[in-house]
Amino acid sequence: MQKHIPRLVIAATQSGAGKTTLTTGLLAVLAARGIRVQSFKAGPDYIDPGYHQLATGRPGQNLDTWLMPRTVLPSAFAGAMAEAELAVIEGVMGLYDGGRQGISSTAEIAKLLEAPVLLVIDAKSMGTSAAALALGFREYDREVQLAGVLLNRVGSATHEALLREAMAGIGLPVYGVLHRDAQLQLPERHLGLTPVAENSERDAARQAVAAMGEAVARQVDVDGILELARGAGKLEIGDGLVLQSEAKPICRIAVAQDEAFSFYYPASLQVLERCGAELVSFSPLHDRKLPEADGLLLGGGFPEMFAAGLEQNAGMRDSVRQAAEAGMPVYAECGGYMYLLEALQDFAGVRHEMAGVLTGTAVMSQRLQTVGYIEAVQQLDTVLGQKGLVLRGHEFHFSTEQESAESARPLLFRRMRNNERYLAGQSRKNVLASYLHIHFAGCPEAARHFVEACKNWRQN
Repeated sequence: MQKHIPRLVIAATQSGAGKTTLTTGLLAVLAARGIRVQSFKAGPDYIDPGYHQLATGRPGQNLDTWLMPRTVLPSAFAGAMAEAELAVIEGVMGLYDGGRQGISSTAEIAKLLEAPVLLVIDAKSMGTSAAALALGFREYDREVQLAGVLLNRVGSATHEALLREAMAGIGLPVYGVLHRDAQLQLPERHLGLTPVAENSERDAARQAVAAMGEAVARQVDVDGILELARGAGKLEIGDGLVLQSEAKPICRIAVAQDEAFSFYYPASLQVLERCGAELVSFSPLHDRKLPEADGLLLGGGFPEMFAAGLEQNAGMRDSVRQAAEAGMPVYAECGGYMYLLEALQDFAGVRHEMAGVLTGTAVMSQRLQTVGYIEAVQQLDTVLGQKGLVLRGHEFHFSTEQESAESARPLLFRRMRNNERYLAGQSRKNVLASYLHIHFAGCPEAARHFVEACKNWRQN
């Protein structure tokens, strides 16, 4: 089936060039015009889509050809566009950067969705060479529809004129020029941007998004970009992910969602719902006990930044531990895994008591410990499926797990970047936890198995 979906990709020459600034500002302008715009983020990023949502009022979605099969991605994209009229896709890193052999790069996703691409170039301390850079990106892969450039951090009107003349010389249109502006900065920390879910940063984030929208409205050819997106050809949509939605929920899953735990893909949670789960949010920081539920999902986030508050909430820690002891199915990823351990040692070396469901301590480091795509094979039956189940996900964390008891690890990780293999995670009763982040759209059988496990626990 073919479908016309107005769409474009905003890519960049490298990380830090300004694609999040330009994407978020463009989204804000389009939403202010009354256009139903849906944002997407290439790659496994959880944080940038939150800024997109501030601009549009719609949850940002993720597109990743490692976390979900290539055959699923176009239909997942089209499904997310059901109530929208235009798609803006923010790239990841540089245009051609991704996993091994370019998997899940912005270029791969742009080609898969047959979408025109605008290339963001950080023009600070650069003149005519910017055109040589853009020319190289265009010629590197002619299957990528590189339609024009967006120039960021331009110093003056003279600098802008020089850059425009250089781009005209290679036949690449300039769709916008952002001059240097200290207001166009988003709050950051060790994993990148600070999540908008954190109350302390929400006002600053809103102000930054508003400033980005104002800058884009003044300095970017929004009408030209709209024409480019609407001119994208029809897209072939395959069958993709086929899930029979349950007529009514068959179980209730409590999902940790607050300042400390906010790393969830909206489409991944929707897969659980289509498998028959009713999802109810709770806060490990602020609620005193778990809500009535048949299963527990603890996603990633920044528990290290809220360790004192998590420790002080002894009622919730006891409630989580008692639920796990009773055999409630529990699945936890990264930050959620850290919360289930006995303790968390923060950046200052202070130890904080955690839920104590699993053994060991999460110790924060000043250096990134692991980042990249992972293939994980279950070494035993778990709440996600039987022994031998293969999960695709990614790791990204500054902490290490220390002092854990010697026990059988439930997952065999294979790091796709260098083929390194190692046993990881912990499993106890109906608990499965590790540093792995997965997307249930890429492994719907795991979602079905988890929902069934929750239903069975409820019945028994």
